[in-house]
Amino acid sequence: MVVRVVVVDDQDMVRSGFAALLSAQSDIDVVGEAPDGRRGVEVCRSTHPDVVLMDIRMPEMDGLEAARRLLDPPPGVTHRPKVLMLTTFDLDDYVYETLRAGASGFLLKDAPVAELVQAVRVIAAGDALLAPSVTRRLIEDVTRRRPQAGRRARLRLNGLTPRETEVLGLVARGLSNREIAGTLVVAEQTVKTHMTRLIAKLGARDRAQLVVLAYESGLVVPGSAG
Repeated sequence: MVVRVVVVDDQDMVRSGFAALLSAQSDIDVVGEAPDGRRGVEVCRSTHPDVVLMDIRMPEMDGLEAARRLLDPPPGVTHRPKVLMLTTFDLDDYVYETLRAGASGFLLKDAPVAELVQAVRVIAAGDALLAPSVTRRLIEDVTRRRPQAGRRARLRLNGLTPRETEVLGLVARGLSNREIAGTLVVAEQTVKTHMTRLIAKLGARDRAQLVVLAYESGLVVPGSAG
């Protein structure tokens, strides 16, 4: 499978550099670029990428608003790409908000080339949360300052079975489906079934939103994840 990618960043050198690095991979095809969020949404609507690399801070329309428009499109628009946020700040409220909006993860702009390429592949596959240690630190920082979000999240978890709650906690600690299966001594397909049910019951789009909910609800206590 070839992953179709759009790169959205207001810095020409950064945008073209990311595009060149990704285009050099045999399994990645950069199908579009844009210098701001508004243009980025337009390009994505016409090219239907699998993954969008989206800078957070841009003129015209920032990455948060652009991500919201892509992940919650108007009636008649069915395409929803995976969104990977790019930032120079690893503790940025905007990043947290994009995760809540449905972005699949985020990456620091100074990350190694191999990490960028792997991030695109991981998010396209939809089977793991990108950079869980950094993402957890971000969520931990923000949830400490937003207790009201915790009350709402706890109510959403009330309908889960004990096993689903256990799986959610392991997802929030950054474990893959295979690792969760090993921990619970069940088949990996069983874990996938639990994941499908968790996403449906909690109204989440992917693993990233499940992690946010786990932290907000207090199911995983900040600083406790290994």
